[in-house]
Amino acid sequence: MSFMKSLRNQKLLSSTLLVFTLCTGIVIGTLITGSASAQKSQGVKDATPLTIPSPTELSTAFTQLAKQLEPSVVYITSSYNPRPERQSRMQRRTPQPDDEDQGGMEFFRRFFGGQDPFEGMPGGGGNLPFRRQASGSGFVVDKAGYILTNYHVVSDANRIQVKFNSDPTEYSAKLIGSDPETDVAVLKVETGKPLIPAKIGNSDGVQVGDWCVAIGSPFGFEASVTAGIVSAKGREISGQEHQLQRFIQTDAAINPGNSGGPLLDIQGRVIGINTAIATESGGYQGIGFALPINMAVNVYNQIIQTGRVSRGSIGIQFQATDNPALLKALGVDHGVVVSQVQSGGPAEKAGIKPEDIIIALNGKPVKDGDDLVNRVSMTPVGTEATLTIMRAGKRQDVKVRIAERSEVFSDLPTFRRFRSGEEEGESATTAKFGIDIRPLSQAERTRLDLPQPGVLVDNVVPGSFADDIGLQRRDIIVSINGKDVASVEDVQRIQATLKPGDAVAFRILRGGGQGSARWQSLFVAGTLPQDQQ
Repeated sequence: MSFMKSLRNQKLLSSTLLVFTLCTGIVIGTLITGSASAQKSQGVKDATPLTIPSPTELSTAFTQLAKQLEPSVVYITSSYNPRPERQSRMQRRTPQPDDEDQGGMEFFRRFFGGQDPFEGMPGGGGNLPFRRQASGSGFVVDKAGYILTNYHVVSDANRIQVKFNSDPTEYSAKLIGSDPETDVAVLKVETGKPLIPAKIGNSDGVQVGDWCVAIGSPFGFEASVTAGIVSAKGREISGQEHQLQRFIQTDAAINPGNSGGPLLDIQGRVIGINTAIATESGGYQGIGFALPINMAVNVYNQIIQTGRVSRGSIGIQFQATDNPALLKALGVDHGVVVSQVQSGGPAEKAGIKPEDIIIALNGKPVKDGDDLVNRVSMTPVGTEATLTIMRAGKRQDVKVRIAERSEVFSDLPTFRRFRSGEEEGESATTAKFGIDIRPLSQAERTRLDLPQPGVLVDNVVPGSFADDIGLQRRDIIVSINGKDVASVEDVQRIQATLKPGDAVAFRILRGGGQGSARWQSLFVAGTLPQDQQ
């Protein structure tokens, strides 16, 4: 019994000690926590609170330049659906180095099976054209809405849209004219208000080492500003197909989407149009190229004054690379050695032969091939010029009449491609809403078991208003803005009441098949753009 009693006392003592230890731990923990909280709430005395100063502008030349040009630089998107008859020509198109085109060079032909427009319902339209989109930049040069950009940004476009920074509206733009040889295009946009044009500089005054700034929309990031220096002038890109392009080279960051945007001097004047990049990765690698603004201005002035670009030629070809040893061996220190004479061209008619050396034009020495091309191309077509040549060591003057370059070299791919585009009539369609419609006969309505009258959408123009809002071939339009449609005349009457900026809602039937239950009643709607009604 004594042993059992001793054991009970020992257990009681152990339990008491355990409870005491736990209570002590809780109290100590509380004291430590309370002490830490007290220190935290009291803060520290040897630190000074940070303050945010009043906002101030850290003004630099680049800051002012960016603010000055921001209203003038635009973001351009162009969309197009290759037509079957244009496919082979477009597949030969050489993609520009700065062409932000996400679709590659693959095109889809469009086929419709059978004569019955309802064949294959429901579903249908599986082989409709695949719309491609390209984007780039541009800048306003006239308050009336004229914009300069690269031709490759808008070439083959069914629809061109322009967006200004800080303005959510996308304005439809019209292609006024273009020049594939210099990769320049002129657009016009109607905004209903005067625009702020960029200041034009003189690219002849640009020097290697000058500061320069590029503004554009690389990868769609609007109004992006980058700075660098002019790293070279008169740069020829190896493999380019246009003889007239000699670029300003810059290390200002230029990426896909910058195409068509301005290259500026430190005074905010445009000295070039950002056109291409040298890259192995598809992005910026330190070398970008801008077309000198003096050349672009000449193209622009011709387009707005005459509607086209006319460029003089004498019809010769020569070795592009300068070779002082060749000239020295032939007894001259400057000039252009003729390597080929174009059949039927002005030079052949004037008696110019291969191996002749052209040393002067109208009495002024010709330095090299670039000098000759620039001066001849700027000479009005039809003008008689005097060429001074060296032939077999003898000097003589030859009269030659300047001809149109596109006619003299009509077999060049550039001019063939441009002419074929004009012949195919690439101007925007005049179709209302961008759809072709036709009435439904009573027999068709009965066969299709249509639940109500309507008109059939027989075709949707790619890139049109109708295409944008989702109308499809084989849809049945039954009402527009709540007004019933039973005939083509009904559609035309409703159209006549609409103007750009109006909202338009179509109620359509889509699907079809066995019985009216297969037809789906849907609404498609949008706001009429400026150039379509």
